[in-house]
This record gives sequence, structure tokens and C-alpha cells, in this order.
Amino acid sequence: MRSKGTRPHQPLDDVSKAIISQLQQDGRRSYAAIGKVVGLSEAAVRQRVQRLTDSGVMQVVAVTDPMELGFARQAMVGVRVTGSIEPVADAIAALDEVDYVVVTAGSYDLLAEVVAESDEHLLEIISDHIRSIDGVLSTETFMYLHLRKQTYSWGVR
Repeated sequence: MRSKGTRPHQPLDDVSKAIISQLQQDGRRSYAAIGKVVGLSEAAVRQRVQRLTDSGVMQVVAVTDPMELGFARQAMVGVRVTGSIEPVADAIAALDEVDYVVVTAGSYDLLAEVVAESDEHLLEIISDHIRSIDGVLSTETFMYLHLRKQTYSWGVR
């Protein structure tokens, strides 16, 4: 996905949008089945999907529930930064336990989603790793109690 906004935006044609829509519905859908819907051969769909993934427009991944995989704690960490935000964002994004980092406007300069094995592990990530990064002014942690909705099928424009 676009991580730094450095790629120029190339408008997608209707066929690429239809392929993305098909994969948002079911990421395991075969290229042959997608081809029937969008009017392309299996090989042509495979090439389009490869171009879309290579360009960073989309990813096809298995989305899991970390709690079902043995991770006991998820949290969103709001981070206030002093100085340049980008180096701090990059340092936080490099942490294995962090799966999402976004630069924001408002009370926090960054939001980072953390997946931890335990409360002790979460404390270690925040205290020893995030707070020790040069430029981190403060953090506030929002621990997830129950996930009510998570979707990646917002469609295409």
C-alpha cells in the first residue's frame, strides 16, 4: 500500500477497479473466475494483478484475528512527536510488533497499532522501544477490549 505518498497517482481503469472489487470480496478468487466477470483471460487478469501489487495499489493477504493466534493484547498507541515526524514514524513502523502506523492531524502526531503476546510484552514495546525513539515526546495507549468491526472492502472510486 502507499506508505509515503511518493508515487504519483495513476487513475485506474474500470477493468482494474473490477478486479480489485472481486478480490476485495474474496482474495482467494481464481484468476479464471475473475476473468469471466471482467471479460479478460486468466493470463491477462494475472498480469493486471501483478501490476497492481507491484505498483503498491493493492496487496492480497490473509487477514487474521491476532487474539485467535495467541496474541493476548492489541492496542492503538497515540504518539506525540517533537521535531520531524517522518523519522519517528519510520522507526515505529520498523518494529515487528507494529502493524499499522499513520501520521495524523489532531491530538497525536502518529497512531500505531501494536500486537503483543501479553501485557508485559505490550509494556516492553511501549516503554523500551517506542518511548526510547528520539523525538517521541509522549504516548497514550488505548487497549482493545473487543473488536466489533474490521473490513477492507471499501470499494474503489
